[in-house]
Amino acid sequence: MRVVMLAMAGLLLCGSGFVAAKESGEPRKIAFESHRDGNWEIYTMNPDGSDQRNLTQNPADDVWPVWSADGRRLAFVSNRDGNKEVYIMDADGSHPIRLTHDPAEDEDPFWSPDGRRLAFISTRDGNHEIYIVNSDGTDLRRLTHDPAEDSRPFWSPDGSRIAFLSKRDGNSEIYVMNADGSDQRNLTKSSGDDFNPKWSPDGTKIGFVSNRDGNNEIYVMNADGSNATNVTRHKGEDGRGAFFWAPNSQQLTVISNRDGNWQVYLMNVDGSGVRRLTVGPTDADIPTWSPDGGQITFVSSRDGHNQIYVMNRDGSHQTRLTHTASDNTWPFWRPVR
Repeated sequence: MRVVMLAMAGLLLCGSGFVAAKESGEPRKIAFESHRDGNWEIYTMNPDGSDQRNLTQNPADDVWPVWSADGRRLAFVSNRDGNKEVYIMDADGSHPIRLTHDPAEDEDPFWSPDGRRLAFISTRDGNHEIYIVNSDGTDLRRLTHDPAEDSRPFWSPDGSRIAFLSKRDGNSEIYVMNADGSDQRNLTKSSGDDFNPKWSPDGTKIGFVSNRDGNNEIYVMNADGSNATNVTRHKGEDGRGAFFWAPNSQQLTVISNRDGNWQVYLMNVDGSGVRRLTVGPTDADIPTWSPDGGQITFVSSRDGHNQIYVMNRDGSHQTRLTHTASDNTWPFWRPVR
């Protein structure tokens, strides 16, 4: 499996302002990465695994598919021009547009809720900093200016603020800033490392991972940084980065090794009602929610290569969606508005 820890996911994408919504005229789709063609390509499929289509069809590696809030476009990262750059395309793979043009590494794109801008990280100024650019590639601006790493941008659901990870204080902390880069504030102020911030879909809370208690745990705090609470509270490793908000902001899917290996768990946002959803000797990962909150996709190597599965939110009816002699990973549902 192309293991990119979700601690790296500014994106992390469920909980990015998408809410349980009325079905639109757009078909339900899941975007994912596949290595079935000998390199990483971006595919989409229906929620039942049918109609799997290669959208990128390029000999280079195309990764990190991120839906726009209206579900009409996908951002992604590609090295097709020699280094990592940010691209967007229509949901059917047409009209690919390169947004960044720099010999440095540009990656981790994340759409603003209105679909007009993308935040991303770049090393073009010597270290990881956060930038934004319009969806047509114009008006590229640097938002952070610190010699330490600033990365993992995550827009608030109303688009007014961006949460991010910063190492400017000597350790990893969760910061927030206005969407124009002003008013940058440390929300966590912990002696441990805090990383992977994700706004709740209703915008009232921010979830994150912290090792302040000796091991990685999932914490939830108010959007202003107050009342940070350890919601996993277990001696095992909870949240190596892979946690996702349910569309109703009331539950989380979490990856934990508390029972021996990495499996998917469901819990209420206050840490109650913990329920293990997956079992088996192989790891499970990346438990992402359908927009209506009724289903959860995840990745598992239980059948050999890493494949994508879907299950009901209670863990029932686990069904394999991909069937290739190669890895498939990073499933993300098309949002509906």
